[in-house]
Amino acid sequence: MTPQQVELVKSSWIQVIPFADTAADLFYTKLFELDGSLRPLFPADLSEQRKKLMATLGRVVASLDNLAGVVPAVQALGKKHVGYGAKPEHYATVGSALLATLAAGLGPAFTPEVEGAWTVAYGTLSGVMIEAGR
Repeated sequence: MTPQQVELVKSSWIQVIPFADTAADLFYTKLFELDGSLRPLFPADLSEQRKKLMATLGRVVASLDNLAGVVPAVQALGKKHVGYGAKPEHYATVGSALLATLAAGLGPAFTPEVEGAWTVAYGTLSGVMIEAGR
């Protein structure tokens, strides 16, 4: 990621924090709308899952300046997700749900540049997770 992409992800994430609960709801609604077969991979009550999602995203975004430092944690997350039933093809759907959530939540602030930065960030990190899960 370029320094500009890192900055775009970080600055847009700061705008998401005030509506984190709503963003998490939007994310899971969109995820299951895109692929209902993913619903059984999650607990019936998504309260804790929503908190985990936002906390994990926050930690990863905060660490983007030092991607090498966050790779071991992302690899561990990828291995853990295999145990939950995650498959490599699921990551594209998750990425689509994430981008849709950011677009809905950020509105006009979700510029093509911001979208591109998030696409690179998610692609990089999901690639690490997929590889670790193999």
